[in-house]
Amino acid sequence: MALPVNIDELINGGTVEWERIEFKRGWNPIRVLHSICAFANDFNNWGGGYIIIGIEEDNGHPILPPVGLSHKKIATIQKELLNLCHRLRPEYFPLAEPAEFQNKIILIIWCPGGANRPYKAPKSLTKRPGYTYYIRRYSSTKRATESEEHELLSMANQVPFDDQINHRTEITNLNLTLIQSYLAEVKSDLLEESIKIPFPELCRRMNIAEGPKEYLKPKNVGLLFFNDNPDQFFRGACIDVVEFQDEAGDSFKEKTFKGPLHQQVRDALNYLKNKVIFELVRKVPAKAEAVRFFNYPYEAIEEILVNAVYHRSYRDQSPVEVRVFPTRIEIISYPGPLPPLNKNNLMSGRVVARKYRNRRIGDFLKELHLTEGRGTGFPKIRKALKANGSPEPFFETDDERTYFTAVLHIHPEAKIKAQVSEQVSEQVSEQVVNILKFCTTPKKRQEILHYINLSPAYMNYKRHILPLIKNNFLAFTIPDKPKSRFQKYQITEVGKVLLERVKK
Repeated sequence: MALPVNIDELINGGTVEWERIEFKRGWNPIRVLHSICAFANDFNNWGGGYIIIGIEEDNGHPILPPVGLSHKKIATIQKELLNLCHRLRPEYFPLAEPAEFQNKIILIIWCPGGANRPYKAPKSLTKRPGYTYYIRRYSSTKRATESEEHELLSMANQVPFDDQINHRTEITNLNLTLIQSYLAEVKSDLLEESIKIPFPELCRRMNIAEGPKEYLKPKNVGLLFFNDNPDQFFRGACIDVVEFQDEAGDSFKEKTFKGPLHQQVRDALNYLKNKVIFELVRKVPAKAEAVRFFNYPYEAIEEILVNAVYHRSYRDQSPVEVRVFPTRIEIISYPGPLPPLNKNNLMSGRVVARKYRNRRIGDFLKELHLTEGRGTGFPKIRKALKANGSPEPFFETDDERTYFTAVLHIHPEAKIKAQVSEQVSEQVSEQVVNILKFCTTPKKRQEILHYINLSPAYMNYKRHILPLIKNNFLAFTIPDKPKSRFQKYQITEVGKVLLERVKK
């Protein structure tokens, strides 16, 4: 039976970190058993991993095309694997499935993080081998050190909340249509089989349900992704977008996004992209091409919001909050980051989170290409801001790590517009709107002043037209010759955005 992942992307490292994939040319029972033990222990809450037999590796990366395995060899491995896993303490059984890749047959062993960690494996396959703990350290399986053993023991039976069984719900709370839609999007071969197999078996195969036949219950991650209203089970499983009309926050409008986790993320991002983000155009004298940038780069907002949904706690009843002020955006999630991140090193740009709060949520978001999960969040945000010419981001938490806030400041040139929009009086605002509407086609200075019932005196130009040019609401039609007698004035993209906002 197929696995709920895209095999091509898995093998090429497109959706799963290399640290979570181990390639092996052939069958080595004891080494495979040690790796299964390490993935089951899931020391970093990464979500376990995959062992792929039939592909050589070079420094943790696959050597393609694969060498492959014979059908007879795969049958032998599967039988032997079952006996091997009985030797783990406690017992643990991964999912092993043959797959065709580049015209060769390979064997993929999926090892999700175990529910009964820590696990021990025999050091060898002799009669009295001695047992020890194994963990993943980067791309290798290693014996745990003494300090790592202590930490592993402290994690005994601590299953991350998203991977826990929800005893208050039923398997019927999982939606087959949503599951099949997901499988179709990630291009999993399991989609075709989902039509034929019993629904409970599909849920087991997706690892979104667990328990004996008579007591099969959904896992929290299944309810978060494959139920139409996960907020009925997890009150804070939603995203609130609050738009403030001024910096004081006295006047605002609020919109809440609910639904399956990946859908609410996409809906919130689409809203921000269409209602909050806008492009600015700056014409450069003596250059044919204008400089284009945004008030906020979409890539930075996307990275912060997806990571807020990924790394927050779903025990907490507080939603993810996106607060949009005239000159900044704040995205807040609860609680704060896990160690080693703290309030003193968040801004360093060099600290990478070693452990994750939600191992299964991350897997689904990665398969859907909503996050990378490689500790690249902070660098990716900074890169997007720098490319847009935006200020550096600001990250904050408190001593107890009760919250995490990411702040994006508006682009400096868009900030002028925001401040002018907030500070002008209603009378002037109405006049500005009238001028901008009038200049949807190029107009001369005298035409504009005549339109607002003023004389063509220079003081009127200086008072009523020049500020609109300085604030990028109007632009010269001949930018390299501002004093030309043929000069006209036309509304800019920023001006058009202002008119759109006035309509709301």
